[in-house]
Amino acid sequence: LQNYTDYKITETNKYSLSHCQGVNQHVALTFFLCLVFFIGFLLNIFSLWVFCCRFPCWTSGTILQFHLALSDAIATPVTPMMAVYFAVGNDWIFGRFMCQVKIALLSSHFYGSSIFLTLISIHRYTTVVHYNKGCCIKKKLFVQKLCACVWCLLGIQAIIFAILLPPSSEKGNSHCLSIHQKNLTDSYFIINFILFIIGFLLPFSVSAICYGRLANKLTTLNVSTAKGLKVRLKSQRMIGICLLIFCVCFLPLNVSRTLGVVFKKFYPQKCRLLQGIETAYYTTWILGGVNSCLDPILYCFGSQNFRDAFQSLRTGKMDVPNRPNRSESEMTANPYLIPSK
Repeated sequence: LQNYTDYKITETNKYSLSHCQGVNQHVALTFFLCLVFFIGFLLNIFSLWVFCCRFPCWTSGTILQFHLALSDAIATPVTPMMAVYFAVGNDWIFGRFMCQVKIALLSSHFYGSSIFLTLISIHRYTTVVHYNKGCCIKKKLFVQKLCACVWCLLGIQAIIFAILLPPSSEKGNSHCLSIHQKNLTDSYFIINFILFIIGFLLPFSVSAICYGRLANKLTTLNVSTAKGLKVRLKSQRMIGICLLIFCVCFLPLNVSRTLGVVFKKFYPQKCRLLQGIETAYYTTWILGGVNSCLDPILYCFGSQNFRDAFQSLRTGKMDVPNRPNRSESEMTANPYLIPSK
């Protein structure tokens, strides 16, 4: 009888470990998540207003920046739902459809931002390094079609993920986009590595290569002129901000999610470790949201119109003059800024 009792206890422990549930997150997580996304929303609504109302003529670079701001802003409606989800103890109370909306908006936000950042990197590289050569990414019509294709791809992947990752009930709680959804362990594992490679590693590698070559080109820039020095400094800062966004905002998010799905698949009995990774993953959502606050800095480096509009916030005067939209990357296309060989 004792042996049978020990056996039942052991089996019960194994069952409870294999059905590990998420822990209640600290209220600070909810607060900072809402704060970051709210600040990012305000900054990006302001950015969209500047692009629509203060730019008399858009360039190909302006189009890419506008779509980056749009991808940053679309995640805001999800934030209140995530806050409630954490507040009620990891219980999704909004139903299946809203869970699918959450997955669609978050995936479009994070991976739309990384794609448009990569396109901005390619655009700046071709404009500065190949300033005297024709390139399709410098043409407005091509960039408009390219952005439309990106949004179509984001919409398709958002629909696929929303269908493949439905909410599920685990021990009385409804989970949405959680590693504790036991029936979706294999789906999360496969989808994660697709996103990690195509959604992060590939865009980051392309951006790093473009900015590496751009940094090398800047060393040949003629800084004896005030305009050349200004372009060099602002381009260097843009390189730093873009790589900072990838390393601080996107890298921790992808790494923590990868650790979560790997441990859930191969070590489901390590409940405390899984719960710690889950908390770390939700924390990286805050870092991921910081990219919405950093992207407007890129717009400041790219346009005098945007800097004037941003400066007007401090002075309280919104009658910003509409200057011809001439980005810093276009200024470097002037051959007199670069020493002749």
